[in-house]
Amino acid sequence: MIAETKPLAEITQDAIRILFREIGVVNTVRFINQYTTGYGNYTEERRELFANETLDDLIAEIKQRRERGKSDPRQTAETE
Repeated sequence: MIAETKPLAEITQDAIRILFREIGVVNTVRFINQYTTGYGNYTEERRELFANETLDDLIAEIKQRRERGKSDPRQTAETE
């Protein structure tokens, strides 16, 4: 038996349709995101973001956020 050779674009469309049907849109997107590359320069963005921060500043902020989280159970990373 000889397998039919399909164009890669068609295989991709078929696979996405199957994933949507079997695991839903949200989980399909999560799955596909594992295999896509981001954009930008992660290292350079972090350097710019934390350029004026010292290690002690960052540690103090982490401790402060942890304490806030203990005192307010509704406080999460998503609400900040």
